Parts: sequence; C-alpha cells; structure tokens
Amino acid sequence: MARTGYQFETSPRKLEPSYNPRKRNRMHIVKEAQPSNKKHSLDNKKKVKLTLAIVGVFAVLLTISYRNSLINEKFNKVQSQKRQLSMIQKENEQLKVNIENSLNNNYIEQQAKERLGMKKLTNKQTVYITLPKKDYVESPAERVSIDEDDSKNWIESIFSGFAD
Repeated sequence: MARTGYQFETSPRKLEPSYNPRKRNRMHIVKEAQPSNKKHSLDNKKKVKLTLAIVGVFAVLLTISYRNSLINEKFNKVQSQKRQLSMIQKENEQLKVNIENSLNNNYIEQQAKERLGMKKLTNKQTVYITLPKKDYVESPAERVSIDEDDSKNWIESIFSGFAD
C-alpha cells in the first residue's frame, strides 16, 4: 500500500513503530550480526578476487610488453647488421674494381712513371746474353729409380721387423 496523504479505505491506518517492540536477547543479536559478517566476508572475497584478476591481467600485459620490447630490440639489431652488410658489400665491390684497375698494364706503367720515376728502356740499355744449349729439363728416362726397401712406409717396416 502506498503511503500517500489520502487513504481510500474506511479503516484507519496502522502506524508502524520505528523500533521493534519485541525484546531481543543478546544471542539473537549476535546471530543476526553473523549474516552481516558473512555478507561482509563475501564482499571481501569478491574484492580479493577482483584484485587478483586485475593483478593477473597487469602481469600478462607486462609480460607481453616485455616480449614485444625484446622482439623490437632484436629487429633493430638485425636491421643494423643488414645495413653494415650492405656497406661492406659496397666496399668489397669497390675494392674489386680497384684490383682490376691495378692489374691493367697501362695503370702499372703510369704508376711506375709517376711514383717510382721509371722510364722505358732504350736500345742502349738492352743487354743480350747467350745461354749454352744444354737442356736443363730432365727427361723421363733420366729419372732416379728408388729402391724397393726405401719405398716401404713405416708400418710395413715395423711388420717386417717382427717377421724376421
């Protein structure tokens, strides 16, 4: 029934006291206090669970962030190594070109003239020598023959020493 200023019924309204007129003993009060403690302990358990869930989510996010930072660090290191590799490859190509240029006869002649002060030979500076007609190359018929005893390796010589 709604409490408004106007009453539709003919019977008078009962006033409800703001206090409970029954006498309560202390045990009854203690018993009533326990359910409110349970409610309070349930609230504490919910708060603890919520706190643990928040801490767990924070730990997971922290772990993910740390792993991402490690991945980013490794990626930057790989990129740095790739840049160094490309620089070394360019330098290597330049050195190959320099070597090819230095093997050129015109380049060698130019460097000899500029750095060492060398000049081309004239006919007066040319000296001819004569060599005897003796052949300095050994022919296959003149090869030295090796004795069979000397040709044995060290293992065969050990075994032949035991066989004697």
